[in-house]
Amino acid sequence: MGEILSQSEIDELLRALNTGEINVKEIKEASDEKKVVKYDFSRPSKFSKDNLRALKNIYENYARLATNFLTGYLRTLVQIDVIEVQALTYYDFIGSISNPVILPIIKFAPLEGNIILEMTPQIAFTFIDRVLGGKSNSSEGKRDFTEIELAIIERIIIQLLNVMREPWRDIIQLKPILEKIETNTQFAQIISPNEIVALVTFDLKLSDVQGMFNVCIPYITVEPIISRLNTRYWFGNIKKQLDDSAKTMIQTKISSTRVQVKAILGNTKIIVSDLLELQRGDVLPLSKDINEDIDVYVGDLHKFKAKPGVSKNKLAIKITSLVGKED
Repeated sequence: MGEILSQSEIDELLRALNTGEINVKEIKEASDEKKVVKYDFSRPSKFSKDNLRALKNIYENYARLATNFLTGYLRTLVQIDVIEVQALTYYDFIGSISNPVILPIIKFAPLEGNIILEMTPQIAFTFIDRVLGGKSNSSEGKRDFTEIELAIIERIIIQLLNVMREPWRDIIQLKPILEKIETNTQFAQIISPNEIVALVTFDLKLSDVQGMFNVCIPYITVEPIISRLNTRYWFGNIKKQLDDSAKTMIQTKISSTRVQVKAILGNTKIIVSDLLELQRGDVLPLSKDINEDIDVYVGDLHKFKAKPGVSKNKLAIKITSLVGKED
């Protein structure tokens, strides 16, 4: 925003224009000149649409996990949904918040820099009410939080940060750490006001209470991994994870499957008339020599060679070799 001129400065400017000390045409030409600024494509100045889509995918997964955690922790039905993901300046984000508010400052380790998880007093007081055995219909007005209330909120925030690790797992092994909780926006200046941030806005429903909370992610915090924040990378890792899971499941199923193993002592051929006359005590000579290995089949596949024998008073075979594809 330009400076506001005083009345004396306005009078002086008009006098200079009337006397010709200032050339209006030159001023107009100077203002019309296009200022060309080189753009470094290797270092974008803001989040791309693909970056925002990837963040939306990550935090939709987070919303599902956080819903499950809070439903169990607060012993009541909780529903969390992502409303939108947008890029804006940190100034605009902070300027939209009224005090008091819950502003956890989070170290986004192993990355340098912090993020903010902003929670409205209505949601915070509802959480506190449920933890203390209330019915989640808190009607607290705008007042400061007590130390005990902040301690309760801190425990919940730490658990929500633990939940945040899983959705980021395919991008980075995240270890978010709660550094402090501010209740006044003046003390939450983690970056310059003009820096770009990605703001993930959630809708939270808890019994009869509904409110919103935000995750504010500065661009400079995630800049080292910005190339991974795209839907192709994210879905590629998800597909690989599914492929690995399917492979493990198949291996588990196969390892517990029962198969038939047959040891063939030998074979012979006889004519039908001899077959009809076979009686107890008849001897049929087989094709195998007494010292020759017998064939072992797994299902219908010839897999091993073996020696017949006895083990623990039972007939047994001892594997002597594997049968190759050439066999």
